[in-house]
Amino acid sequence: MSAPLDFIDTTLRDGNQSLWGAVGLRTGMMLEIAADLDRVGYRAIDFSTSTHMAVTVRFHKENPWERIRLMKARMPRTSLSFLSTGMRFISWETAHPELMALSYQLLVRNGIERFMVMDPMNNMQAVTDSATAIAAAGGREIVGAIVYTVSPIHDDAHFAAAARQLAALPAITRVYLKDPGGLLTPERARTLLPVLRAALGDKPLELHSHCTIGLAPFTYAEAPELGVQTLHTAARPLGNGSSQPAIENVVANLRSKGISIDLDMDAIARISRYFEKLAAAEGLATGVPQEYDMRYFQHQLPGGMIGTMRRQLREMRQEHRLPEVFEEVERVRRELGYPIMVTPFSQVVGTQAVMNVLAPERYANVPDEVIRYVLGKFGTPPAPMDPNVRDRIEQLPRARELSGQAAMPELSELRRRFDARLSDEEFLLRATMPAEQVDAMLAAGPTRETYSAVASPVEKLITELTRRPDVTHARFERDGFLVDLRSHRSSSAPGQSA
Repeated sequence: MSAPLDFIDTTLRDGNQSLWGAVGLRTGMMLEIAADLDRVGYRAIDFSTSTHMAVTVRFHKENPWERIRLMKARMPRTSLSFLSTGMRFISWETAHPELMALSYQLLVRNGIERFMVMDPMNNMQAVTDSATAIAAAGGREIVGAIVYTVSPIHDDAHFAAAARQLAALPAITRVYLKDPGGLLTPERARTLLPVLRAALGDKPLELHSHCTIGLAPFTYAEAPELGVQTLHTAARPLGNGSSQPAIENVVANLRSKGISIDLDMDAIARISRYFEKLAAAEGLATGVPQEYDMRYFQHQLPGGMIGTMRRQLREMRQEHRLPEVFEEVERVRRELGYPIMVTPFSQVVGTQAVMNVLAPERYANVPDEVIRYVLGKFGTPPAPMDPNVRDRIEQLPRARELSGQAAMPELSELRRRFDARLSDEEFLLRATMPAEQVDAMLAAGPTRETYSAVASPVEKLITELTRRPDVTHARFERDGFLVDLRSHRSSSAPGQSA
């Protein structure tokens, strides 16, 4: 290798998303371990996306802009990285370029230095447009993504052509192969990675893969010798499963091959112990190594989506039909032009497949997102769609309604809809999210900056007991820790508040 191998830590963003549905970590939890993350020597922290920002508001009632500022203040040496998924912010609808420009300016202003830019269709023009806007906003490091998948049209030449397009853009300083399904085998890596390395010239190549069927640790062990200069990994409790490989295992494997790794392993050990305790306190499952499943190459559904699909079918007493759904996913994906099975297209294909299996006739019911896909609202599919399926969907009355929807309004028009005194940060949230969710976030007050894995379950217990009018006294004692709770409701006179 011409340069030392370095690492991107994915614990807070993709690890949290892959294993804990993006809702497991609150701001205080991140702040408690920020200093150790800053000590490790990571090139950057994979920190957020606009979807994660929405989750911060919706589920935690926390200000996502404040989260970025607080984390950057505690991590002065390590860049925070933001994943931009095309010309969109929070909503999956394509946003006006002016709104995207504002979002990038605010992200840079609040502490984001590195941007990873992907388009779910591998539309390199869309990546170029985003990268150009980010560079204009002051983004320091812009990493273009090539999204990996397996299909009859996604061969090495296809990916090399995308790499050459990214290499030609001055705004993009690095490129990463994003493997959301964890489908890259060591055998395929031996042909693909050198081809990408050659196409990129002097621009560094990164690898981001998932452990969904157990392949990524094997591929990572060979990747540096094939031209990869940066690997994306997670702390062990938030690694494995459908997340990235665990940093501890990756480092051990590479060192056994004589590759020098310059990371603070003591800090990494503290980080993993912290998340082990946090997971135990919060009742969150940690990642475990996955078994190899050859069927996955056919349907390519993300691990989290399979779990959701199984639960939904079970609720309808149709869980026994899951193998049929897997087969239908493969068929629908082919008919829709082989979209890459990454958000939102994995949801588009998977939802339609379930509906096709449960309905008396295929495509008897078509959700709006599938119609929007067919109408080209998400871009051009990698391959032509089945003409019969496309025509059937385009002739639906709902398709005519959706095709007539107005494009995203200009920024000036959006601003007229809101109070002119709003900060840019609040305006952007209100322009892309339900008003009641933003209102609830503001009503919750300042973001809590601390977290204790010991106190958190106690706080939960107290909250639950306050909802039980039949409980007037509770006492808990363990290891010298005493909680004695007494309700004043029983002694309150009629008409008095407790």
